[in-house]
Amino acid sequence: MKIDWKRLIISLIISLGTGGLSALLISDNISIYKTINKPPFAPPAILFPVVWTLLYLLMGISSYLIWTAKNNNQEKANALFVYGIHLAVNFLWPIIFFNLRAFLFAFIWILLLLFLIITVLILFKKISKTAALLLLPYLAWVTFATYLNLAIFILN
Repeated sequence: MKIDWKRLIISLIISLGTGGLSALLISDNISIYKTINKPPFAPPAILFPVVWTLLYLLMGISSYLIWTAKNNNQEKANALFVYGIHLAVNFLWPIIFFNLRAFLFAFIWILLLLFLIITVLILFKKISKTAALLLLPYLAWVTFATYLNLAIFILN
């Protein structure tokens, strides 16, 4: 399989750009993680940028595989449309959680994000099993983040 470098770079810019811009917008408020009550198994704050960078890379590669797949264009367009909606929801969650400190609303929002990740996985799997598999660590992490979000809401 020949790599279409232009499409790969665009896919990575979109995913990493989403995460990067969101991180930039919450940078003044990220310190609240140190001061709020956290549940057992809450990871140290230093772990989050490392994990999220890896997950955004995997998302970008996954979306690239869909974009360049030889499948029906309408099927690809639908999958990438839902992926785009999912990125918008993903982008807003940290703003709701850190900037607004609306922990209950953030929990409801992350449930929506989980639903969209599962939907994207299903749509991507119809086109590329590899693309879907690349999203499994993301699904696992957001499932864990959902536990953290709910526990933080309850504890604070």
